[in-house]
Amino acid sequence: MGFEIFKESYAGSIRPITLGKGDKAVTVGGESCLPIYTFEGEVPNKPKIAMEIWDMEPTDWSEAAKKPFEDVLSDPAAWAKKCVEEYGADMIVLQLKSADPNGQDASPDEIVKTVQNVLGAIDVPLILWGTTNNQKDEEVLKKVSESFDGENLALGPVEDDNHKGVGASVMAYGHTIIASSPIDVNLAKQLNILLENLGVPTDRILIDPTTGGLGYGLEYSYSVMERIKMAALLQGDDKLQYPMINNLGNEVWRCKEANQTADDAPELGDPERRGILMEAVGAVTYLMAGSDILIMRHPESIRMVKEFIDLNMEGGSAQDIAPINKQLADVDIDYASMAPEPDLTIEEEKKAAPKKKEKKAEPAKEEKKAEPAKEKKAAPKKEEKKAEAKPAKEEKKAEPAPAKEEAKPAAAEKAAAPKEEDEAAKKKAEEEAKAKAEQEAKAKAEEEEKKKKEAEEKKAKDEEEARKKAEAEEAAKREDEERKLREKRAKEREKLHKKQETAEAKPEALTPAQEQKSHLDKIVERLDRVHRRV
Repeated sequence: MGFEIFKESYAGSIRPITLGKGDKAVTVGGESCLPIYTFEGEVPNKPKIAMEIWDMEPTDWSEAAKKPFEDVLSDPAAWAKKCVEEYGADMIVLQLKSADPNGQDASPDEIVKTVQNVLGAIDVPLILWGTTNNQKDEEVLKKVSESFDGENLALGPVEDDNHKGVGASVMAYGHTIIASSPIDVNLAKQLNILLENLGVPTDRILIDPTTGGLGYGLEYSYSVMERIKMAALLQGDDKLQYPMINNLGNEVWRCKEANQTADDAPELGDPERRGILMEAVGAVTYLMAGSDILIMRHPESIRMVKEFIDLNMEGGSAQDIAPINKQLADVDIDYASMAPEPDLTIEEEKKAAPKKKEKKAEPAKEEKKAEPAKEKKAAPKKEEKKAEAKPAKEEKKAEPAPAKEEAKPAAAEKAAAPKEEDEAAKKKAEEEAKAKAEQEAKAKAEEEEKKKKEAEEKKAKDEEEARKKAEAEEAAKREDEERKLREKRAKEREKLHKKQETAEAKPEALTPAQEQKSHLDKIVERLDRVHRRV
């Protein structure tokens, strides 16, 4: 028999959400299986990539990120148009950086003008991403929502503190809301419940689980997204069955590693390729975690990720993908000079090496001590040779000289002894200082490890307390529902008993049968009935 792949059965599916309007409207979500597992379920809509633009000219971008848009960075409308026409963007994300109260603090009316210009330049869906300042975002998003009635914009990020104001505006003017929670499954579910209770339609909600660019941020975000997806599909939790969106480009390109030059970090390679690959790797990671919309920045990263999506959905060979198309000049980095020398020592030799060094250390010291004596003894010999070359008269005069010269080595040896002791003491002090520094470094590392462990334990404890609290609330809710049900059943039984008592109190009127049968005839009829049943 042929090999059969085991297929997981899913209890739920992700709701399909439509952004924009008209022929260029985009639908995301709708999948009934885990990411990439197309053999287990349906994925009617591919994950989408939205290209990021800013409503002001960025000043802190790296040269690699600026280069593709250097001619339009000061004009958001032209920037958005270039993304659609030249780079084939499915959606545009307008980052409202100028509205930040800590920056330019642009007014809602100024933001409305910018949004109007961008909408006039594109025909694809538009997503507006605020400043994460809840108060300012509520003012701006409410004004934008009111000004563009029926455009079906996606507005966010919306949190617990401002969900009522923005949620009411979204319902009134026909937009989609982006519910943002800080890397926590329970908080994401709670915010969705609040929006549903407010009356926001279930086909107008996107989940933003918070996005990390690298390191722990990426790891935590991936874990939370994975749990959200599994709860929605495997456990059938309808409060989490919404598409997810990740603001990836903004996070990756502000990392230190993405902005370091070749002079700052030559070991990291070409800065342009580095940033592009960092964004592409982050995008693939989030796609595998279950992302439905990725917000990205560099056209080359977007091209490679789109081809990755097509390969997973339609098949094909990755060898057909073109390499990165550089727009900046190549960087000359001498990797050979930075490479460490290979260590070819066998492990057994490494373990035995310290013992051999200790044995050789003693004779080395003795040789060093002996060197001054040899040099000082050699001096009289040269003088003796010179003395022999002189006439006999000079030899008689020079006779007492050897005695003095013989005394010199002894005096030199005495003078060298304290010097050697000083060197030994200095060496000992250096060794003690080195040992002390190593001990301090070890203590510091242990302290940092202890703090890290305590932080992890505290986080685990907080998560456990939150879980217990949620379980207690759910148990209390269930108990309350059961109590209400018991009370309802008790009332029904009481009503039924009263009805039965009333019926028993009324005597039934008995009337004689039309045909009077004898006792024997009745017995026969009963026997016939029993036999028929058998």
